[in-house]
Amino acid sequence: MTNTQRLLLVASPLMRHAPAFDRAAALAKAKGMALHIVAFDYLEGLATAGLVNEQALAVMREGYVKQHREWLETQAVPMRRAGLTVTTEVVWVQHALDEILIHLREQPFAMLVKELEHESWWMRAMFTPLDVQLLRECPVPVHFVRKTSYALPRKIVAAVDLSLPEDQYEGFNDQLISEALKLALQCNAQMELLYVYDLGAMYQEADGYGEHSFLFDSNLAQTLHEAQSEAFQDLAERNGINAEHRHLRVGDPAKVLTLFAENHDIDVVVMGRYHHRGIGAFIGSTTERVLYKLPTSVLVISPEHSLG
Repeated sequence: MTNTQRLLLVASPLMRHAPAFDRAAALAKAKGMALHIVAFDYLEGLATAGLVNEQALAVMREGYVKQHREWLETQAVPMRRAGLTVTTEVVWVQHALDEILIHLREQPFAMLVKELEHESWWMRAMFTPLDVQLLRECPVPVHFVRKTSYALPRKIVAAVDLSLPEDQYEGFNDQLISEALKLALQCNAQMELLYVYDLGAMYQEADGYGEHSFLFDSNLAQTLHEAQSEAFQDLAERNGINAEHRHLRVGDPAKVLTLFAENHDIDVVVMGRYHHRGIGAFIGSTTERVLYKLPTSVLVISPEHSLG
């Protein structure tokens, strides 16, 4: 493996073989990269136990970390037998995000792979889960893995956004398609291109929320639709996407994307982390909405980075 970049698999501290292990190993093999598996341990009860002294606590923590390290090594054995270069690491740390960001700054990782942790809506309302923190702050592409039928994805969809071209990072939709095509080629998968736009929101914005904005203007709606359709077809054409793999939909992007993934047996949805400039245009508002709703895995990239 001549590529110096590696894949980083962030393993659960629960010592269980999640689908993310199989996906990370399969992607590492397909990309010709090494794989580093790291688990960030912190048991609140053990860390704050008041009935034992510091020396005893240190021994207990070390014993737990040692057990986890040995468990990770057993997971790495079949991967190595399959020809992968795999390293493992266990770190005792209270705030996993900080340690993950340190790892990503200090080492050349091409992608972070992690199991999507299921959090209740009220927990997400009270606390920011690690997955959402990574979605917002991770400097490399993040592949959130749900339960998978196949280790390597077989059907991929690139979800683009053409709604506000004047505010977008130039060429980001083309970059997103390029990364999805690259992943599809590496995995021998089928790639679909999807653009969902909210005609109602565009109509209101184009109408300027004036005193007559409640009146539907069919000519304006048709003009908006034609403009979006033309922009989408141009994007698909210059990226070599055949007509049968182009999908233009109207509706709420999060809802339509979820339905599309369900109906087309999609394995991975490729989305952008930022599509528009400015603090108020953080696409996390869209990506976070679908992250816990999609029946499939999600690969999130930013315009500043590309995949290996």
